[in-house]
Amino acid sequence: MANARKTVLKLLTKLDKNSSYSNILLDDALAKSDLSVQDKKFASALFYGVLERRITLDAVIKKYSDRPADRLNVEIRNLLRMGIYQLCFMDSVPDSASVNESVKLAKSNRNPAISGFVNGLLRSFIRDEKCLPNGKNKIENLSIQYSCPEWLVDKWLNEYGEDVTLSMLSTSIGQPPTTIRVNNTKCKCEELYNGLIASGIGCEVNHTTDNALNIFSSGAVEKLEQYKNGMFHVQDISSQLCCRVVDPIEGDTVLDICSAPGGKTFTLAEIMNNKGEVLAFDLHENRVRLIKKGAERLGLSIVSSEVNNGKVFNEKLPLADKVLCDVPCSGLGVIRRKPEIKYKNPEDFENLPEIQYNILSTSSKYVKTGGIIVYSTCSLSRAENDDVVNRFLQDNPDFEPVQLDEQIFGKDCDFKISITPDKFNSDGFFIAKMIRTR
Repeated sequence: MANARKTVLKLLTKLDKNSSYSNILLDDALAKSDLSVQDKKFASALFYGVLERRITLDAVIKKYSDRPADRLNVEIRNLLRMGIYQLCFMDSVPDSASVNESVKLAKSNRNPAISGFVNGLLRSFIRDEKCLPNGKNKIENLSIQYSCPEWLVDKWLNEYGEDVTLSMLSTSIGQPPTTIRVNNTKCKCEELYNGLIASGIGCEVNHTTDNALNIFSSGAVEKLEQYKNGMFHVQDISSQLCCRVVDPIEGDTVLDICSAPGGKTFTLAEIMNNKGEVLAFDLHENRVRLIKKGAERLGLSIVSSEVNNGKVFNEKLPLADKVLCDVPCSGLGVIRRKPEIKYKNPEDFENLPEIQYNILSTSSKYVKTGGIIVYSTCSLSRAENDDVVNRFLQDNPDFEPVQLDEQIFGKDCDFKISITPDKFNSDGFFIAKMIRTR
């Protein structure tokens, strides 16, 4: 595992120095490496684990070092994080191996004293029975326990209350499920299920909605024959539910305003049995190509994709029966998949509600009288969700709320819902449904 640890150290250091998506960085590095399958699994677990638990790990460093983590050399900081993570969260790694391998990596540093520093800190932590530090107050304690920044803990407590926040925090860490959407235009759910099982892929039916499966131990999904043959695409259950709320039917004209990489576009076309018209848009040509490529693989001929700015009205677009407005957002609902999001400066998100409102307002102009618009984000933030929709309804009296399906979302839902990960073991998500009445 030595080379796996060295690979992880390089990737974590690179991520600290250059902002990048963790999944893209890791996938690219592993694809180019000569690591064994076992080492790749270990590297993935360690890389995502350290990234996910960074606040917790830094709290330990602060307790046992006279220098806080942010004042240490970036490589040494990540080396210590890796060692502490193995000690706390990787039961398969003996404490001795965690320390010894960390010290070996430290010896490659130009400063010879670093290996002794690393060795001393990790062994002190072990002598104290690997107890995590206590915070000064409830918010700091929760921050350390769940490795969530204090500003976000405080935000969620204020917006959702303590019970929901604790649920959101507990489901913000750990391995997220891999859920797929069966392409019903090519096969039945049972057929794909049986085919995956026969291929040695762990699989179970996800009963939250139709044509959904959870898969396990599949490795690189895109290498599966069933994937290559267009029998499914990967899509979290919350996104599948969003498409179900749109509820398109055969023959509809549907616009997906912010579509890339196209998962919801594909599901909408599949719900329509590939009959009608789905127009998918994105601001960037390279992302439009992703949509086109995905639609071709899935054999969805009713999908067409073009470059379009969602904030600017395009008079060339047709009026639609259904419009999906899945706007750019902070991504606070998907930090289990992309933990680097929670380490961003909250000021980075301040301008989002205005952008989201402008896209929603522009998108509403494409809706026919009697037509539906669905607003959605993968964020759990009242400012990006409820506040945007409430402002839109106040400014647009020709739109009214539409009650969501109680059988799916429960009796307490109305026309909008914040889906916390505990509800369906899904990504955090927000959905609101409205109809143009005149």
